[in-house]
Amino acid sequence: MLLRELENYTGQLLQQDRYKDYAPNGVQVEGRAQVQRLLCGVTASEALIDAAIAWEADAILVHHGYFWKGEDARVVGSKRRRLGKLLQHDISLLAYHLPLDAHPELGNNASLGALLGLVAEGRFGEQELGWLGVPQQACSLAGFAQRVEASLGRRPLVIGEGDRPVRRVGWCTGGAQGYFAAAIAAGCDVFLTGEASEHNYHAALEHGVAFVAAGHHATERYGVQALAAHLAGQFGLDTHYVELANPI
Repeated sequence: MLLRELENYTGQLLQQDRYKDYAPNGVQVEGRAQVQRLLCGVTASEALIDAAIAWEADAILVHHGYFWKGEDARVVGSKRRRLGKLLQHDISLLAYHLPLDAHPELGNNASLGALLGLVAEGRFGEQELGWLGVPQQACSLAGFAQRVEASLGRRPLVIGEGDRPVRRVGWCTGGAQGYFAAAIAAGCDVFLTGEASEHNYHAALEHGVAFVAAGHHATERYGVQALAAHLAGQFGLDTHYVELANPI
């Protein structure tokens, strides 16, 4: 299919114009006009680009792309190497940040919630990016943390007493530790995100709401895979997900 057809379809599917984002969504680097082989990953690192070159991809689909607000605009160092490889091999880069977090079926939050057995009941926070829900099976904080570890393949940072019951969960993938206050206000027993800040520890203890940091990368692996699978089914594209380990 045509690159611009893919971009238009995906942008409408994810309702990208609804969101005030920190980087452009859609085609960030334009390569060849036709797309048949679509490689996907979480972040458009040089290692992911190398994998796309080896797989002979026409385009790369990621959650974390380029051209973030406030970054150095100069094309030097790693930025030069990344862009140079994409342009040399005529590979397009498509990135979807907040729209991919928020999509009700294919998004990171939806995918993570389904993986952890959470039934979504509402939204909270800025641009309603945070999700609220309940566990399909009643559990303690320790049991919930074990479920997170088993599902994501890594031990999360947990702040809170393990025997406390978990009835209402707030979650937002990635670096959403700033949403903790909104999750507390929404009546959550536990808030799950990717990263933690120093002040989250004190807030968790003082408000009696548990905080779970399960990894930025680990919590955001699933939306791009769900989106790629949808595009493959819709248009017959060849898709391939590359997992590049990241402890953050």
